[in-house]
Amino acid sequence: MRHTLIVLLATLAAMAAPVSAQDRIYRCGNEYTNNATQAKERGCRLVEGGNVTVLQGAPRPAAPAASPSSAAPAASPGAGTASTSSPPGAPRVASADQRARDADARAILEDELRKAETRLADLRRDYNNGEPQRTALELNNPQAYSERTAELKAGVARAEADVAGIRRELGRLNK
Repeated sequence: MRHTLIVLLATLAAMAAPVSAQDRIYRCGNEYTNNATQAKERGCRLVEGGNVTVLQGAPRPAAPAASPSSAAPAASPGAGTASTSSPPGAPRVASADQRARDADARAILEDELRKAETRLADLRRDYNNGEPQRTALELNNPQAYSERTAELKAGVARAEADVAGIRRELGRLNK
């Protein structure tokens, strides 16, 4: 009985040891390591608190130095300047599909612009240059009137920012 108890305790201790003995994790930019010497050499920071889950993936090959022989295979027909902004292995989109996507994006933005401009016009009409129409409750409560006026002013500012942002996005699409 005593021998069985010792074996049972030893087994439980062996099973618990890996769970409680997690190595220290260091963050090196966008990479993580549990190698303390490597982390010290690279100036990595210790990750404290919480758990870190690392999913193993296929290692990326290091980018080769630019040379005439290595530059030739990187170029492919139809790649154009998109290859500089797309990660390697990203799916290619046919130019006709991309034009259709761009047209859809433009139509969506133009629709959002019309809605935002309508919203802005309604808010400006309600705001009435800082003197909105008083409601029956606000005639006896000037504080409520000033709060609603401030809310309307903030709403106009937000709507103006929305319209300006959508116009900027449309400008980027038209370039």
